[in-house]
Amino acid sequence: MNNQQDITLTTPPLEHLDVIIVGAGLSGIGAAVHLQKNCPDRRYAILEGRTTTGGTWDLFRYPGIRSDSDMYTLGYSFRPWTNAKAIADGPSILSYVRDTAREEGVDKNIRCGHRVSSASWSSEQSLWTVEVLRGEAQEPQTLTCSFLWVCSGYYNYDQGYSPDFAGLDRFTGQIVHPQHWTEDIAYANKRVVIIGSGATAVTLVPAMAQTAAHVTMLQRSPTYVISLPAEDAMANWMNRHLPLGLAYTLTRWKKVLLGMLFFNASKRWPNAIKKMIVGGIRKAMGPDFDTEKHFSPSYKPWDQRVCMVPDADLFKALQMGQASIVTDHIETLTETGIQLRSGAHIPADIIVTATGLDLLALGGMTLEVDGKAVALNEKLTYKGMMLSDVPNMAYVVGYTNASWTLKADLVSQYVCRLLNHMQATSQMQCTPCLSDRAIEPVNWVDFTSGYVQRSLDKFPKQGNQSPWCLHQNYARDIVNLRYGKLEDGTMHFTHAKPKQTRSSNP
Repeated sequence: MNNQQDITLTTPPLEHLDVIIVGAGLSGIGAAVHLQKNCPDRRYAILEGRTTTGGTWDLFRYPGIRSDSDMYTLGYSFRPWTNAKAIADGPSILSYVRDTAREEGVDKNIRCGHRVSSASWSSEQSLWTVEVLRGEAQEPQTLTCSFLWVCSGYYNYDQGYSPDFAGLDRFTGQIVHPQHWTEDIAYANKRVVIIGSGATAVTLVPAMAQTAAHVTMLQRSPTYVISLPAEDAMANWMNRHLPLGLAYTLTRWKKVLLGMLFFNASKRWPNAIKKMIVGGIRKAMGPDFDTEKHFSPSYKPWDQRVCMVPDADLFKALQMGQASIVTDHIETLTETGIQLRSGAHIPADIIVTATGLDLLALGGMTLEVDGKAVALNEKLTYKGMMLSDVPNMAYVVGYTNASWTLKADLVSQYVCRLLNHMQATSQMQCTPCLSDRAIEPVNWVDFTSGYVQRSLDKFPKQGNQSPWCLHQNYARDIVNLRYGKLEDGTMHFTHAKPKQTRSSNP
């Protein structure tokens, strides 16, 4: 009989991390900095599905790309914004994000080309098993972590929203969505039609009007638009005469309080605020411009997001004749432009469909808890950052009525407090448990914007009572997230791995 050598095949152990952060954009890099500062002993990685960092500010490359929030509140709480412009351009914001990652040393923990496809939680093992697709070949990799932190935003990075307009195949010119803008798109001396009335459209119009033959902004209905100075003179004065940190804090709080005042006034006195906004545009545009038709929405202020334009650049482009605005409905695209329901025809060489975003929860990843798939639209949001009955997982969604980063910073501070509390008390699991069946679910955000309404069924809901409410109030969230009790009766902690029990059923 031949002697046979026993061969034991072993599987390499999976890489385990204390925290996995999903997304290396504004939120993910901010989360990593907070984690390093407040939980320095935790081993973590930032998994970024794209090949570069920067998220939104690397993805969008269309002409004039800029923030529609001031950088004193969109900037991180821990890193002052020092540029003169309060309403900053996209490349400046991208540099700010990447410089932050490099200077804080979190860039060494970023793994680009790592797209998270799914994550499965095991209560028995107190860990997440995270499935990742790497590189162009989408090579599968499996990691584990004790806490999952999703910072991937809430829209689809692969595609935007474009309605199926009649006659799309007839148009002989170029059609492009701003999310897919490339540097080789030539629009100088060409007739451009921009379909849309939101932040992207009002940014594109003055930028493209500088070199295009003419730019027409075609909107189905108006949007509230407010002009603000591109530079904050008081902030720049304080930056020159006060310590940088103090100047930044004072300016940040000034912006926060003014924003809260405007939002609350809009909700309490909508007619008066509407009159003020529309009246300001009427004064800027003069008596010959039909302000009521083009800039007086049928909805109340802040039922949808209010668009901010720096130094009235949109209005100036309209006044100088470089651009025009048409409020009408599209009947069909033709070979040479767009036929409107009114009978008018707009000639075009390029059509830009600034028609909105395609929202996507958790970057498209799927979740499973103890073998059961998590249906996001059946979950409630705990403090606007965790999911009911989903352990050891948080996500970042910013404010709709203020800067995204204000909320992202608070979520980061809360998560770090939570992690440190669990370590100090030897607790391995934290789960927001929905035990009060009197809580009524409502939509996650009270916005009438089309991109929100189209996607409500993809997202978790919020409750009608705390801590399940999604507050759009920075001051209130400071109290709840920065100083509120962690053991609040809703967040349940587990000290040790629960033992697997047998069912008593035959």
